[in-house]
Amino acid sequence: MKDGFIKVAAGSVDITVADTAANTREIKDRILEADGAGVNLLVLPELCITGYTCGDLFYSDLLLESALEALKEISRFTTDKYPVVVASLPVKYRYKLFNCAAVIHRGSILALIPKTYLPAYSEFYEKRQFSSGDEIVSEKASVIVDGSEIPLGNRFVFRHSRLESYRFGVEICEDLWAQSPPSEALCKAGCTLIANPSASDEVIGKEGYRRLLTASTSARLICGYIYCNAGPGESTQDMVFSQHHLIYENGSLLAENKPFGKVNLLSAEIDVERIASERHKMTSYQSVKDDTFTEIEFDQEIRDTELTIKINRNPFVPPDDSLINERAETILQIQSNGLKKRLRHTGAKAAVIGVSGGLDSCLALLVTARAMDMLGRSRKDIIAVSMPCFGTTRRTKGNAEKLSACLGVTFREINITKSVNRHFEDIGQDPGVRDVTYENCQARERTQVLMDLANKEGGIVIGTGDLSELALGWATYNGDHMSMYGVNSSVPKTLVRYIIRFVAESADDALAVVLRDILDTPVSPELLPADESGNISQKTEDIVGPYELHDFFLYYTLRFGFSPSKIFRLAKYAYAGAYTDETILRWLRVFMKRFFSQQFKRSCMPDGPKVGSATLSPRGDWRMPSDASCALWLRDLEKMS
Repeated sequence: MKDGFIKVAAGSVDITVADTAANTREIKDRILEADGAGVNLLVLPELCITGYTCGDLFYSDLLLESALEALKEISRFTTDKYPVVVASLPVKYRYKLFNCAAVIHRGSILALIPKTYLPAYSEFYEKRQFSSGDEIVSEKASVIVDGSEIPLGNRFVFRHSRLESYRFGVEICEDLWAQSPPSEALCKAGCTLIANPSASDEVIGKEGYRRLLTASTSARLICGYIYCNAGPGESTQDMVFSQHHLIYENGSLLAENKPFGKVNLLSAEIDVERIASERHKMTSYQSVKDDTFTEIEFDQEIRDTELTIKINRNPFVPPDDSLINERAETILQIQSNGLKKRLRHTGAKAAVIGVSGGLDSCLALLVTARAMDMLGRSRKDIIAVSMPCFGTTRRTKGNAEKLSACLGVTFREINITKSVNRHFEDIGQDPGVRDVTYENCQARERTQVLMDLANKEGGIVIGTGDLSELALGWATYNGDHMSMYGVNSSVPKTLVRYIIRFVAESADDALAVVLRDILDTPVSPELLPADESGNISQKTEDIVGPYELHDFFLYYTLRFGFSPSKIFRLAKYAYAGAYTDETILRWLRVFMKRFFSQQFKRSCMPDGPKVGSATLSPRGDWRMPSDASCALWLRDLEKMS
């Protein structure tokens, strides 16, 4: 539960139809397992105390009374157990029978929630025995169980006493399939989690539709969704149940027990802080106090929940390999269409781009070539400029020239060594002092060359800097920081690699060879002289840290506003075995300091297309004062030392 991680579980119950004693034993076993696993919220199948398929046996007072006795026994069993339990049974109220979910914690039945929508079509006959929860009009309806008055109704929000974002509600099976499911109102009333005890029979095609419903509901309502389905123990007279359990968080599948899979407890950790952050950002999301809902408070010890869910080391990159190529193609389309419009709107006669033989300029050149193709223009209207100086290596210079030749663009080499040395004389800079002036003079000279060349050719300068560099401020102000359109401005470094690799896979042999060598080249600004062997001596990741770590930090900072301590916890878990805790903490401190101190470069960054959910454009997404202090964030990290 610490850091907002709520461990939820869908528990399988091997039902014996109409045998409440046998079912109670099964339910106790699941509660015991959940307790041992540190589960916060355990959801069990619909009508698990009696079985869903009892039919007209639900008219039997003997069965109904036995179910209530079983509920008492289960409730007492939870007295010293950790989980909140959602177990279901038939409950009689004022001569009517209701299909109810009982919410139980620490020996108390917190409430009984009746099912709202009752199916009476095809193989379902629930309206024959049950009434809808909407028929309970009294706000103070209750049922006496074990001498206690238990609230009965379908407008309850269960709220943790200390963790504000841990709120859940219950809807039952068919409720999810309705036009306006109860979960809509529950989430509007503040619930971040929805529990669904279900008995959905298995027929051809239903598995996919069930998955679609739960995924889309959790995405649309920005919530966690625990769907617990009845299993093969139910009567097979007319239907078969498959124990298909699903756990989703905001549209993402966290865990699944596929139909007829054998699992006692399907569990995952849902991050309710992340859900709350998403709702906070989405101003169109309605979440206001609704006086028709009653909040029921429960207290559960806040434990340091052990994480078992998969956390992607590269959150900007799709975890599914089959989606990576599709994502890469979409990004290329966004980038090239954005540039296409800019070229057409400005009437630019040329697109001028500095090519270094590195990743970013490679991607920018690929995008520009696409844009020209889309406009039906010659790629010769692209002027790719190599500007070697003190740190340029034969490898990168050669790759820049080969890439330009493979793409059929106009290539020019303009050596800036003399210009930079002359500038050193003008400002009194000792060429032997390899300081920031030594480096930045080269970057600014390159930008001047590109800008002036664009003026001369009637074109615009295409920026090459990526999102990761913007986050770290790893760009020379009014140097490579500046352009007329930055096509890579919302593409992080980790994703740049995948996009280039995607292009290489379908490229002709010559282009593929160049692209693969560019991928293998260390990331470097090449502003310091090469080593004795002519290789790159200045490696960016040795100076500012691994880009994969910085992209991880950036993602959780931008998307969810997580604290550094929580990001550190996630990074330790995701990168276990790859980096030591000390290494992660070191580079996280660097990230936080640079992210805050370099905002001024982002406040005036050039236009560029947004391609993903996180970007640093001051117009498209990120608005932060350039002089904001990072002291609070650094203090949070000190707790990790």
